[in-house]
Amino acid sequence: MSKIKSIKAREILASGGAPSLEVTVALESDKGGEASVSYGASAGSREATVLLDGDKTRYNGKGMLGAIKNINGEIASNLIGMEAAEQRKIDEKMISLDGTENKARLGGNAMLGVSLAVARAAAEEEKTPLYRYLRKTYGVEDAEWRLPKPMIVMIEGGKHADETTDLQEFMVGAMGSDRTAAENVRMEMEIYEALKKILKREGLSTNVGNEGAFAPNGIISNEKPIEYLVEAIKNAGYQPGIDAGVGIDAAASEFFDEKAKRYKLKLERKELTPEELVAYYSQWIEKYPFVSWEDMLSEFDWENWPKLLEKIGGRFPLIADDLTVTNSKLWQRAIETKAASAILIKLNQAGTLSETVDCCLLANKHNLMTMPSHRGGGETNDTFMVDLAVAMGSEYIKVGPTRGERVCKYNRLMRIEEELGER
Repeated sequence: MSKIKSIKAREILASGGAPSLEVTVALESDKGGEASVSYGASAGSREATVLLDGDKTRYNGKGMLGAIKNINGEIASNLIGMEAAEQRKIDEKMISLDGTENKARLGGNAMLGVSLAVARAAAEEEKTPLYRYLRKTYGVEDAEWRLPKPMIVMIEGGKHADETTDLQEFMVGAMGSDRTAAENVRMEMEIYEALKKILKREGLSTNVGNEGAFAPNGIISNEKPIEYLVEAIKNAGYQPGIDAGVGIDAAASEFFDEKAKRYKLKLERKELTPEELVAYYSQWIEKYPFVSWEDMLSEFDWENWPKLLEKIGGRFPLIADDLTVTNSKLWQRAIETKAASAILIKLNQAGTLSETVDCCLLANKHNLMTMPSHRGGGETNDTFMVDLAVAMGSEYIKVGPTRGERVCKYNRLMRIEEELGER
């Protein structure tokens, strides 16, 4: 393997029009790799820091020149000369250099960009697809390749769309194992088109939000989108609960009043205790064909997550996102307390590739589901999350249905399927 020769970062634009950063790593062999970093409009409080400049004269304070300076300066000077194949050592070196719990000094965005670009460069050096390189590098024990199924955000609200639902995302997840990845993507897009017709019939907007999903104003309740999705599955010619089912990401931290310990559902003019919210959700369990629930309670409401998981009773996974923020310590706590039965994986929450993989490996150890995910307002055209999902044997990938920074993920998934000869 070859040593790192140079590391260079630059400011680019992410999906919301605000900046992100891109990193290029060159090796002494003249092979190289490149990666860009995504971040979220709705984020857990314990995620790795997205280091922003704060200079209101540039991008309203959201510039990333400081993070780029850290990459081109301190990070580069310490990593140049290291073997690109030693991914863990490289990630541990950056963590040590930063010296903070949440990567606040160098920036989680800076560290992740370098971490991912190094992995791509090393894979290029070995002339192997990234997903194969990741599986080999981290010793993933799974002889068979299992391609993740799409979990597509179809209706979005909360922080991702103005004046819609309190709950943030309503999704459709492919079910069953008899379809190829390409067939699953086609099915999902047919359901998406069927949903568009339903929304038009109801007199609702079919404009899209941050994630390329419909963001209709005028929905009368938080339950109504579930009804629309079930109808869309049927209208597209598929069977709810057999071919496809519904997923919800409530992003409940966004409507939780921590001081009052109340969940405020503005759309329905309700203020609910945690117990009342669990009861509110529970009425849907037998009524609809769910694939998963995510962040249905606040990231601070550890006491009630196990109660909700018990209510679900193994019918479908309860996914932790803001609760665990791709952090192995928090994920271990969630496993031990039976707070969640699956974890959402977001590379930028952890801040390095190795820490992200460790969360996946912990889930695999306990036979729990992983679902690598896009980010809402700051997504890029980078497709690393797809290769990660394939390498780790993830059940799903969560990505919106339209906009270039979203569809490139599904195109990458279908390309990997072609490479593996599964279609």
